[in-house]
Amino acid sequence: MNKITRYVSRTVFTAIALTLLVFLALDFIFGLISQLESVTENYTAFEAFKYMLFTMPRRLYDYIPYSCLIGCLAGLGLLASSSELVIIRAAGVSVKRIAWMTLRPALVFIFVALMIGEFVAPYSEQMADNRRHFLRYNGEQKAPQNMWNREGNEFMYVNAVLPNGVVYGLTRYHFNDQHQLESASFTRQATYQDNYWQEEDVSITYLGESAIRTELIPERRWQTNLTPNLFNILVVAPEDISLRNLHYYTDYLEKQNLTAGNYSLAFWQKILQPLATASLVLVAISFIFGPLRTVTMGQRIFTGVVFGIIFVLLQRLLGATSLVFGFPPFIAVMIPIGLCMGMGIYLLNRAR
Repeated sequence: MNKITRYVSRTVFTAIALTLLVFLALDFIFGLISQLESVTENYTAFEAFKYMLFTMPRRLYDYIPYSCLIGCLAGLGLLASSSELVIIRAAGVSVKRIAWMTLRPALVFIFVALMIGEFVAPYSEQMADNRRHFLRYNGEQKAPQNMWNREGNEFMYVNAVLPNGVVYGLTRYHFNDQHQLESASFTRQATYQDNYWQEEDVSITYLGESAIRTELIPERRWQTNLTPNLFNILVVAPEDISLRNLHYYTDYLEKQNLTAGNYSLAFWQKILQPLATASLVLVAISFIFGPLRTVTMGQRIFTGVVFGIIFVLLQRLLGATSLVFGFPPFIAVMIPIGLCMGMGIYLLNRAR
């Protein structure tokens, strides 16, 4: 039995690894071609190649669930095509046992995805984006990242954020309780020191009932709950943020009585991704014992690709719907996972 377990698991593991390698290779080639279209004097072809290397952890994280789906279809399908799966069943191995043999290698990739998504991808992605911005704008640190935020009665806009606690082009709009604009200020550069920001070269415009007054000051202290870590979170897309930072920023938004829909959705998508991957693997196993038992390998791979696309589209559609209609993002993320699990369990029960 141990030999059978190792053989099935090794076959499925190899199929998943090869599928993931193909996905990454194709994505790297097409992504590099896209980056080469925006090459400048500073952002050279070699820098574009380095950018793609830095973003590979995020791409690896994104492709693992669908590689598990197609890899399981290919690996089990290969065993079914050579009648080895029939022999294993004839030896008294149950469908449930074979499902566990198939799920074991997938769990390795699920664990790898968790580690990469939490500890590697968020930081390598931000490093790649920061370097690309820096080089595309002739080596200046003022590459626009166009970030808005609100804290209490104040709205702020920042041109660029550096990881070392420096922001450029800080514009602050202060409103009163009647939502009327009272003042607007522009700061060339602000540096974080201990628990406050030190603004430099500040231009302040005060809007009175009968007159507008402008004041220029060399520096000003800004007390705010926004830390460099929060600023670094703001310049990154929600799906590229680690679970810890997503929870941290969602809590900050809720304390400010602001909507955290996008970040809450990204949080639940990340935390439930292992379950989503397992549900896709369950569907793959049920397909091999059900409708895809006797078809060709090409048909199995095509089915896996189509099912993966449907799963992604359903997730995105329900995610956007939850943001529009206000129902919990957890439900939006769980619906596709629940449908996959239900389909997989139903087909496996029929196969018994």
